[in-house]
Amino acid sequence: MPQVFKVGAYWVYFWANEGEPIEPIHVHISEGSPKKNATKVWITAAGKCIVDNNLSNIPKTALRNIVRIIEARSDEVIEKWIDFFGDIRYYC
Repeated sequence: MPQVFKVGAYWVYFWANEGEPIEPIHVHISEGSPKKNATKVWITAAGKCIVDNNLSNIPKTALRNIVRIIEARSDEVIEKWIDFFGDIRYYC
């Protein structure tokens, strides 16, 4: 599980096996180590975020703050995605 970064107790990461073809760029968020029911957030070509689901039930305020940090660091997220997967597609 490539960890992108941490925000307090929350991990922002990629799953190593995203299937074929690889899904558009996104991150998963969970409190502590990666979990099956992680929250999923799409990254757009403009560097914005779209919350796909909040399966890990992150409180709304915490999730909003994490999303803002992901958006502020979207260039880093995109670079790490390309370094790990070798290619990139965007949700929108």
